[in-house]
Amino acid sequence: MPQTDFPQDRFDDVDEDPARLGAHRAPRPRFRWVVVLLWWLLAVAVLTGAGILAFLALSSTESISLPSSSQTAVATPSPSEIDTSYTVLVLNGTADAEASAAVQEAVRDAGWDESDIVPLNSDVNDFQHTTVYYADAEDQAAAQGLADALEIDAVQENDEFAAMSDGGLTIVVGLDRVSES
Repeated sequence: MPQTDFPQDRFDDVDEDPARLGAHRAPRPRFRWVVVLLWWLLAVAVLTGAGILAFLALSSTESISLPSSSQTAVATPSPSEIDTSYTVLVLNGTADAEASAAVQEAVRDAGWDESDIVPLNSDVNDFQHTTVYYADAEDQAAAQGLADALEIDAVQENDEFAAMSDGGLTIVVGLDRVSES
């Protein structure tokens, strides 16, 4: 077959080390697995961070639900009588955790069951005088009995604690108890 004359094009000259020409695939990068690993680590970090933030946002609530007491109040106690049918919320109004723990132990020693004592930290840490708070007038005798048992001088009615303590009694531990612990 005779060779026909065609015009010269780029495919006619073949080099010794020819570069790829045409519809050939490019070679895979050498460290492609590193890129995949970095994307995977970024996705794990973003999802973990989002999960932590969502948990923190959902777990911070404004109200607390206290355990209900298994006992029921039968009669209103006299002012010096202890009524252990109430749930006792112990708020630490100091920076000292030992002061709150000492008050919790004194409440247990006064006859309350461990499940009826709810310890929490307050949003302040400079509360001056330890005080027993009650929500309704009919709870005054129980609050006074608790205060007498713990040798606390201040007993006050305050309906701000009504929703928080679910009808129970609230003790806010003050700085006057820090030196006692």
